[in-house]
Amino acid sequence: MTADGDYAPSTAGWVRDQVELYESSGGTRGTTLRDTGLPVVIVTNRGVRTGRQRKTPLMRVEHDGRYAAVASQGGAPTNPGWYHNLRADPQVELQDGADRWPMAAREVTGAERDEWWQRAEIGR
Repeated sequence: MTADGDYAPSTAGWVRDQVELYESSGGTRGTTLRDTGLPVVIVTNRGVRTGRQRKTPLMRVEHDGRYAAVASQGGAPTNPGWYHNLRADPQVELQDGADRWPMAAREVTGAERDEWWQRAEIGR
């Protein structure tokens, strides 16, 4: 995933505003998830239906330079839209502060999933 392409801002105002603030400040503002105080990263991916770039602030879950995207949607019974996008096209760009990296998403299961879930819970 490269940073250039046809970008489709989120229809959710708070997502659109946070991505704009985060990116326009070089990753120094808009760095927490709404009113939770949890740190975020910005994930850029390709939309499965439109093929356009999507950008989403996600809770920052990192360990030893590896990142996890937790698709819990705050405990909702359904997965967020970005989860389906990553399953369809796992190539993403991750921005953590001023740093950006191309990455490939993959779904984890079993003990590896449990370990990452525990890390995400500790971050809360």
